[in-house]
Order: sequence, then C-alpha cells, then structure tokens
Amino acid sequence: MSFKSAVRVFAAGITAATLMFTAACGSSNTSSDANAGGSDSSDITQQTVTPGTLTIATGDPAYEPWVMNDKPESGEGFEAALAYAVADKLGFKKDNVKWIRTTFDSAIAPGAKDWDLNIQQFGITDERKQAVDFSSGYYKDTQSVVVKKDGKFASAKSLSDLKDAVIGVMVGTQAYTIVQSKIKDDIQTFNDDASLAQALDAGQIDALVTNTVESVYMVQSEQVKDAEVLGRIVGSEDKDGLGIVLPKDSKLTSAVTKAVDDLNADGTLKQLQDKWLAEYTTDLAELK
Repeated sequence: MSFKSAVRVFAAGITAATLMFTAACGSSNTSSDANAGGSDSSDITQQTVTPGTLTIATGDPAYEPWVMNDKPESGEGFEAALAYAVADKLGFKKDNVKWIRTTFDSAIAPGAKDWDLNIQQFGITDERKQAVDFSSGYYKDTQSVVVKKDGKFASAKSLSDLKDAVIGVMVGTQAYTIVQSKIKDDIQTFNDDASLAQALDAGQIDALVTNTVESVYMVQSEQVKDAEVLGRIVGSEDKDGLGIVLPKDSKLTSAVTKAVDDLNADGTLKQLQDKWLAEYTTDLAELK
C-alpha cells in the first residue's frame, strides 16, 4: 500500500470513530434533557426527605373510611389507597413508602417537615398555601349536620331551624366557614373530630358540623351514641376540594399534582371514591 493510501485509510478510521462518538453523546444528551424536565421517576425518588423512600404522613389516629383500622400501610381506605396510587405514579414501590403520624395543625404550619407528603383531609385554602404546598384536589366533600336523636333539634328541617342551636365544629375547617355563612356567627370550636363528637355525646353542644363522610362514619361507628345525620348542607361543596399537603416549595409538588391529575383523568379517583366513599355520601336529606 502506498503512503497516500495509508493516510486515507487512517483518516477514514478517525472520521468513523468521531461520528460514532458524536452519536453516542447526542443520545446521552437527549436522555439527560428528558430527565431534566422531571419526567423520569428516578429523579423524583432522589428528591425526598430520605432518598429512595417516600415518607407519607397522616393523622394519629387516622379515621375510616379514609384509612381503615388506623393502618395506612395496608393501603385500605380511600386516602391510604390514593397515597399508594400516587407513590406508584412517582416511581415508588409499596415497600419504599414509609408512613409516619402528625397532628393536623402541625402539618399545615410554616417550617421544615420530616415528611414528603401529608394526607388527612386537608381543604385547600389560600391561607394555608402561604405555609405549605398542595396537590390538585382529589375529593370534593360537603358538610353535614349531626344531632342526637332525642335532642331538641332532631326535628329540624332547615338551616334556619338551627339558628338557636349550640353548634360545634373543628377549628380551622371548612365547616366553620359554612356554619358562619349559612347558620350563625356564634360557633364553638374543637381541636379535632374526636373532641367534637365527645362534646355532642356529652350534651355540651346541640349539633356538630363536619364533612359528610366523617358525619356518617361518626354515626355508624357510634362515636356519638343515638345520633343521626340530620342532613347535608346545600351549597357546602368545597370548590377546591381536599389536597395532598407538601412542604412549601417542595421539589415534588408539580410531580404529585400531575400524579393526582393523571389518576383523575384515567378514572382511578372515581373508582377509589366508589369503593370507599359511596356508602357515606348517598341517601342523605338536603338542608337549605
């Protein structure tokens, strides 16, 4: 082979190698660009409080039908099942989900958190958004009135019939806003639904107002003995719904919001609602 021929062969080899290297780099960049948008679940799994683990908080105790038997790790109950569905969308297997407990108030208070998501029937409000992030709403509940069957307001047929009743609600909830706007300003507040139920049971209040699902559960589980759901308050549906809470400016907020939206779009939310909540939301009187 002549010297010139040898040079041409050598140059061709270098060119081919260069093209192969360039193609490989181009493929790598394309993959990196896709990951940069947060669509790759492996990125999400490394942005949690404990990398590789999704830490989800709920109430202590957690109530049915949101969480069955106070065991969120079972995935039984509407919010427990929803939490695992969201985790799956984010790329976490069930074994990589860790549950912890928090109070309702501490979850929506400003400051650092030791969890990634918190789910315990948090209504989405502008005030709360100043301290924490929210996903899209995953359920729009209404508010209902619970009374004792032998109480003096058991025969009430309208909201105006309750204007002289001593009414209790859980502090900082949608129930407070609804009672104030539709019934009366003078309202007794309690720290949680358990205390609220005890107050009605003990005769400290004449009626309580809380979300419809919880109202029916209170009566069915006899948290208040000899009680009944008087009815669902017309116009009390929460327009923004319940949302999953995340720490303020969490890197997971957009991904969790997308997960909830996708579960809504593909019918999963409706399936979970039908499975866990339907018996708590039908066949109720309407209070105007």
